[in-house]
Amino acid sequence: MTSVIKTERLTLRPWQDSDVDFVYDLYSRWVVQRFIGNEPAVMEHRSEAETRVRRFQELDHPVHGVWAVTRQEDGLPVGTLLLKPIPASGEEPLQASEDVEIGWHFHPDHWGNGFASEAAEAVLEHAFAGGLPHVIAVTNPANEASQSVCRRIGMEHLGQSKKYYNAKCELFLVKNPALEA
Repeated sequence: MTSVIKTERLTLRPWQDSDVDFVYDLYSRWVVQRFIGNEPAVMEHRSEAETRVRRFQELDHPVHGVWAVTRQEDGLPVGTLLLKPIPASGEEPLQASEDVEIGWHFHPDHWGNGFASEAAEAVLEHAFAGGLPHVIAVTNPANEASQSVCRRIGMEHLGQSKKYYNAKCELFLVKNPALEA
C-alpha cells in the first residue's frame, strides 16, 4: 500500500478514483507529455486516465509507489511523484531492472513553485528510510527543468546513458547517505 507522505506544503497520497479527471487533464497536455517515452503521446480519452489511475493504485510495495501530490491547504492535486523499478533497455516488453527510479509529472499551472523538488526530497527520504541503497532518475536530454530538479535534490549527473527504456537519457544518481562510509 502506498504510504502517505507529508511535507511543509504538500501531501503525497495514494491515487483515488476521484482523481481520474485530474490525471486526464495532466496527461492530455503536450507540454507535460513531450518528454515522456520514446514516442510521446497525449491521452485522448478519459478511459486512458481511468486505466492509469488503476495501474497507480495496483502498485503494492512497502517502499515503491506512485503518489498523487496535493496541496495541503486545499487538497488540490498538482502532480504525480513516482518511485519504482526502472525498465532496463532490451527486448520488448521491457523488464524491470534492479535500479529504482524517481520521477515527477506536474500540472503546468503549478510549475515554478518548487513542488517537484519538495515532493521528490520527501520521497527520497522515504526511499532511504526504506533501505534503498541508491535512487536514479532519467530525463530526456532536452528536459532541462527536470534536470534542474535532479540537481536541486542532490542527484549527481552521470552523463548520457542508453541503459533504460531503450532511449538515450540523461542519468542522475543519489546514494543513501546512511550507507555512505
